[in-house]
Amino acid sequence: MSERLLIVEDDEVMRFTLRELLDQRGYEVVEAEDAETAIEIAQKESIDLVILDIRLPGMSGLKALPILQQIDVTLPVIIITAYGDKEKAIEAIKKGAYDYFTKPFKTEEIEIVIKRALEKRQLQREVLALKEQVYAENGFKEIVGQSEAIKKVFYLLRKILNTDVTVLITGESGTGKELIAFVLHYYSPRREMPFIKINCAAIPEMLLESELFGYEKGAFTGALSSKPGKFELAHKGTIFLDEIGEMPLSTQAKLLRVLQEREFERLGGTKTIKVDVRLIASSNRDLWEAVQKNEFREDLYFRLNVVNIHLPPLRDRKEDLPLLVEHFIKKFNKKFNKEVTGVSQQTLALLYQYPWPGNVRELENCIERAVLLSPGNLITPEELPPQILGQFEKESFHSKNLDEVIQEVEKKMIVDALRKAQGIQAKAAKILGINERSLWHRVKKYKIDVKPFKMKQQ
Repeated sequence: MSERLLIVEDDEVMRFTLRELLDQRGYEVVEAEDAETAIEIAQKESIDLVILDIRLPGMSGLKALPILQQIDVTLPVIIITAYGDKEKAIEAIKKGAYDYFTKPFKTEEIEIVIKRALEKRQLQREVLALKEQVYAENGFKEIVGQSEAIKKVFYLLRKILNTDVTVLITGESGTGKELIAFVLHYYSPRREMPFIKINCAAIPEMLLESELFGYEKGAFTGALSSKPGKFELAHKGTIFLDEIGEMPLSTQAKLLRVLQEREFERLGGTKTIKVDVRLIASSNRDLWEAVQKNEFREDLYFRLNVVNIHLPPLRDRKEDLPLLVEHFIKKFNKKFNKEVTGVSQQTLALLYQYPWPGNVRELENCIERAVLLSPGNLITPEELPPQILGQFEKESFHSKNLDEVIQEVEKKMIVDALRKAQGIQAKAAKILGINERSLWHRVKKYKIDVKPFKMKQQ
């Protein structure tokens, strides 16, 4: 199958010359007279290489370049320029264009450049395809879980893995939003560049703008020297703005400009600084609700919410508890030089029953404490924090024996799994991490009626 090349050139004669040359070399050619049309074509069709003129009616080739790269990070763009525009061509190379040639061009020269660019693209696509295959089979080693809820997160991550798209991560405190931001950076083409994170809720309103965009000497009392901001430090990398819902409206306006124009000025400065940064934001607030209350800019919300990854609370993915507990035990065994092998059945029953208002972060703290305090190989209820033991008292488990506690929790887990699986026992068994025959025996044992769940499916 021949490669598809997109020529973006408003000069009809030049477009015809290039088309004839490329047709003769066996390439399939698509044409556009302006950048807007080219972007629309690249979004809808499969394009292997773009030949882009710098001078175009409307949007220039320089402005179209980063947009085309965002559509496909492996898409090579070759710049066409007149002799007098050589500086702009060099600027395009710095922004990521593969190469450039000046008018009038030599046939042999452009043939070689196109061939090499397509070979590089093919190699990049093979590497990315291999990565995606590995991730599809194994998930992401940093994120622990096999529940349906977490699999949806894996699916979204794989879809945007190799893009520069802006991402908004939402979810309650403690669900792992910073971890997801790190994964997005680590598995992206920017992984070798800086990953800068900043908590918007932890910095006073008066200092946040200078922290993000830097300041010049004398910009305010105490500014004895110039200082670069987080956006400058994150150039070519990723910046993660945690709890962006706490950002003041005045700073939101400046952030919007950075997203739109990729430029800003330091506080007290006049020099425009250009940056190439991928932005990932997070919030435990409902930002759309904040927009309705005029507490968050609507235009910024839509700029941030290109892709939304919502992290479920731990109470909605309790089937992941055993995996998470095992993961944290291994982590803190290494930290404290301990040899804890697991938790007792009664301890696990209590962990399942607890609602986890602090989510995965609270579970991690709980297991850290338990591993540190455990005198033996198994974590027992005595090593659990007071709030979990308080739940134990509240549920009156103290009046039941161990088998009764375990059976009560087990039955509740099976009912929850059947509800999520809409009565399909094979799917419910997968959620629970047991085989279908084992689930069938337990359904019979606890006399669970599966019909109501199947009725909901119809």
